[in-house]
Amino acid sequence: METISAPRRRSAVRSGLLTGLAQVVIALAAAGAGALLAHKFGRTAETDGFLGAYAVYLVLVFAAQSFRMVVVPDLTRAAAAGRLGGETRAFAVAILSLAVPVCVAVGLLARPLGDVLTGKLPPQAAHVAARALVVLVPAAFGQLLAALAAGALAALDSYGTAALGFALGGISGLVVFAALADAHGVVALAWGLSVNAVIALTVTVAGLARRHGLGGPRPQRLELGPKLWHLVQGSAVPVALSGCYLLTLRLAAYLGVGRVSSFSYAYLAASTIVGATAFSLGLISSAPLTRRGIDPEAAGRHVVDAAWVSLVLAGPVAGIVALVGGRIMGVLLGSAYSGSVGRQLGHLVVYLALWMLAWVCFAVTFPLVFVADRRRMLVPLAAAGFLVAIPLGLGLRSLWGLDGLAVALGLAASVIAAGLIATLSLRTLAIAAAGLARLALVIGGATALAFGCASLFLSPVPAAVAGAVVYVGIVYALRSLGLSEAWSYVRGLHH
Repeated sequence: METISAPRRRSAVRSGLLTGLAQVVIALAAAGAGALLAHKFGRTAETDGFLGAYAVYLVLVFAAQSFRMVVVPDLTRAAAAGRLGGETRAFAVAILSLAVPVCVAVGLLARPLGDVLTGKLPPQAAHVAARALVVLVPAAFGQLLAALAAGALAALDSYGTAALGFALGGISGLVVFAALADAHGVVALAWGLSVNAVIALTVTVAGLARRHGLGGPRPQRLELGPKLWHLVQGSAVPVALSGCYLLTLRLAAYLGVGRVSSFSYAYLAASTIVGATAFSLGLISSAPLTRRGIDPEAAGRHVVDAAWVSLVLAGPVAGIVALVGGRIMGVLLGSAYSGSVGRQLGHLVVYLALWMLAWVCFAVTFPLVFVADRRRMLVPLAAAGFLVAIPLGLGLRSLWGLDGLAVALGLAASVIAAGLIATLSLRTLAIAAAGLARLALVIGGATALAFGCASLFLSPVPAAVAGAVVYVGIVYALRSLGLSEAWSYVRGLHH
């Protein structure tokens, strides 16, 4: 397979640490905003309405960040051919041609959209959702443009500027929310997120301009239609995954006031546990694998090794949350989430374990689809995954309530993740399935053994500490089953 030379190489560990650190900062800023939201506004119809609109924002931002992985192979090839600036500008025009009419439509239809999002919740929930949507949708498209600029920087093997931009945006958004919350209510968080987008876009575009990544000849043809279709293909699966979450919130609204808020915070906690490492590995692997090329066997090993590094810390975190999640949520989110509500929220995080595994598989596989140029089945796969989520959500909600919705979300995400791996090849799916089964057995078994045994003899807090220590010992003893090899592989990605 033909390879593409690069002007320089940087350590994958260093690139991953920069990107991962930015994701941690973003996650902490989001957690801080969530905690402030909970403390100031409680668990009410207004917070349910805002979080319904926020779920739409998450759908679009998830698609934006995933598009960053989608576009890197194309921009890497463009950089090697000396046409990075023109290709980046062409993608920006395509994004704007979609963003402008969508934002106008949301502004005109905000109130009926708020009604759709909140279902049978009280009218004030729909009102808050409508007000938030008008601000959040443009902010999400700002994040999409920032992701494009970050993808162009990645094509130049530059990750630090984008990491700085997204981290600074996250912190600034939290500060703005804290400053405006008393005067403007819960919708102040939407204004904070818009500031987040402006700063992320400004820093990444400035960094790209400083590296002369915006100049150069323009493409002979703008090819607006193909660029938009590329955007649709690239966003289809991320939107389907986020759409399953949005559907879950819609179903949770029928369970009563406060259920949407509880599920939203559990989802935020679960995504924070696995987001930084998996997303970072997906980002930093696109450019080197595009230059190097990848075959079905290498793709399968990449999925397994990246999943090992991404999930090894998920086990103890989930175990700790299962034992003392109620206390943690009460401290972080306030009295509205203490007691039985906090315990339920902690258990929801555990029930989202299958979703966490599926999400990691998506994050580390998704870039490979574009490296290997196997995008033809992405739109049908996205549609199938979302359609599967509907009966799963309805059926499991009737059986187990919010816990059932968490399981349903994990099952739907697993269908999408398996289909995504299969688009590379059935051989890749077979290798990945075997490796992931071993990974789940080791991490799941170590977590159950360590924290389960500790909980039999100790009170929750000492059991959480002891369980974490025992878990580390078990995983270290079993590192030859995949962790050692995975770490060596990730360290050598950029060599």
